[in-house]
Amino acid sequence: MAIEETCPAGVLPSEEAVLLLYGPEPVHEGEALAKAIIETVERLTR
Repeated sequence: MAIEETCPAGVLPSEEAVLLLYGPEPVHEGEALAKAIIETVERLTR
């Protein structure tokens, strides 16, 4: 939840998008969260 509140809009895909792009397993949600964190850090360090 902290990532959802902290990341800029559009960085973290919706739950439906995660299911379509990655899959239904908890590890897939983790992949989406990791990518959102990386994207957020990259945006903040530019």
